[in-house]
Amino acid sequence: MKMMMKGLMSTVALIVVAVAAQAQLLVEKKALTLDGARKVIDAVKMEAKRLNAPGAAVAVVDDGGNLMALEKLDGAFAAGSQISIGKARTAALFKRETKAFEEIIKSGRTAMVSLPDTLFTPLQGGVPIVVDGQIVGAVGVSGAASAQQDAELAVAGANALMTKAAVNYFEKEKVAAAFEKGAVLFNNSDKYMVHASHRDKAGEVEVHEQDADIIYVLEGSATFVTGGEIVGARMIAPGEIRGADVKGGETRTISKGDVIIVPAGAPHWFKAIAGVFHLADVSRNVFKAW
Repeated sequence: MKMMMKGLMSTVALIVVAVAAQAQLLVEKKALTLDGARKVIDAVKMEAKRLNAPGAAVAVVDDGGNLMALEKLDGAFAAGSQISIGKARTAALFKRETKAFEEIIKSGRTAMVSLPDTLFTPLQGGVPIVVDGQIVGAVGVSGAASAQQDAELAVAGANALMTKAAVNYFEKEKVAAAFEKGAVLFNNSDKYMVHASHRDKAGEVEVHEQDADIIYVLEGSATFVTGGEIVGARMIAPGEIRGADVKGGETRTISKGDVIIVPAGAPHWFKAIAGVFHLADVSRNVFKAW
């Protein structure tokens, strides 16, 4: 019976690990909308007016190089529309400004011009559109006063979707209150969040498959286990596994002033807490204070 139960637990653990591995095959992806494409074109038009551009054709494509929006300003030459599409498509498919390819060819790598026109227009004026680190499309401009002005207008369009992060300030009284009762201070970013709470007893074994933890002890001490094999593993969310115990691993006593870095995928466990324990935990640019 013991052997059967041991085999069952091993199977369950393997299933959990398999599910966790499968979860890593899927990623969240941002996509450019038609309204977003129009906002890019509007930004180019405003910049063209500011610079007194004699005309221009503006194209916006998605991250696969597919045309989403096209507009030809007054005064633009007829071929500008097709050229702007080519610039935008090149920037999206190669994930870099087309100005770079123009410079490469000028430097002597002329073989690049043999690429098909449907994929490659090595003229400056094509710029990728980046949102939160992801390329969601590109904008191409052709027909302004110069190649340099084409590029300037395209940059203005690409920057239209960039968001500026606000500065967040938390007074010491609010921080102290958060530690006292346990609360989230900040969770308005997909790159990091701030938790404030305290531990006065042991917790579960944790595994963050995609997050590394950088722990700074603020107050108290704890018996902390890292590494080893998680026992009783279960997935509570994509990339987040919890367990009841650890087989093996390394045990340390951590206290005020200590810093410890736990890489993604490594089990870690606050096995025992001495008194009230406060710590700051930076996780994949996720800042937590326990």
